[in-house]
Amino acid sequence: MKALFDEISARCSKMTTRAYSTSFSLGIRFLSREIHDPIYAIYGFVRFADEIVDSFHGYPKEQLLKDFREQTYTAIDLGISLNPILNSFQQTVHKYGIERELIDTFLDSMEMDLHHNFYSRHLFERYILGSAEVVGLMCLRVFCDKNEALYESLKHPAMKLGSAFQKINFLRDIKADSEELGRLYFPQVNMKNFTHCDKIKIENEIAGDFREALEGIKRLPKSARRGVYLAYAYYLVLFNKIKRVPPQKIMTERIRVANSHKLGIMLQTMVLQRI
Repeated sequence: MKALFDEISARCSKMTTRAYSTSFSLGIRFLSREIHDPIYAIYGFVRFADEIVDSFHGYPKEQLLKDFREQTYTAIDLGISLNPILNSFQQTVHKYGIERELIDTFLDSMEMDLHHNFYSRHLFERYILGSAEVVGLMCLRVFCDKNEALYESLKHPAMKLGSAFQKINFLRDIKADSEELGRLYFPQVNMKNFTHCDKIKIENEIAGDFREALEGIKRLPKSARRGVYLAYAYYLVLFNKIKRVPPQKIMTERIRVANSHKLGIMLQTMVLQRI
């Protein structure tokens, strides 16, 4: 009856995704049904690791992350885990051939949050690679479904899309990251004097990432194209909203996309599904 446990595990990953991210959940709904569960599994795995370093204050984060890493590899080696999130994740790893190198790189970036509060350009790029770009590659493994040639051709734009999403998250959350977590991800930025020039420089990087990512989205399999485009469209709306506000506002409040706008993005995506 392991099939029942696997079903429960998949439900846990789905519940985790829907509880933590409305935008990601909306994107998944536009994917073909057969790839819903593996993408939920990837998000659940990533979210649990992120919660350890971002939310579990007062608990031994380093030990928890170390245990989570060990449990992840045990789950993959055994093909099962009593942690439902890891059980659904290991199934996805095996089914779609997700490399351990991607998992290692992601977990290494989570560990960086335990030891770094300020990031040089080198550390920033390393963190973006692990926290966002390789997550995009995990999802791309699912989208390409063992079509190695397609995967290789889409690796670069998939990484650029993950990079754009993460940098926008950093801009959106810059107040909370600095005040609550004591972190500043953007290199060579003075939090006490976050200038218009600083903001423009970051925005130009993101715009470049978006341009390269869109070319890859157009070449995704139909099973994934609409869902990924929806996520792209959502973040583009958020990015344009951030671009319109001055640096001082970024430092004092979290910029959001209203639920009414999210519905509009969904409808627009349905109209532009031929992309």
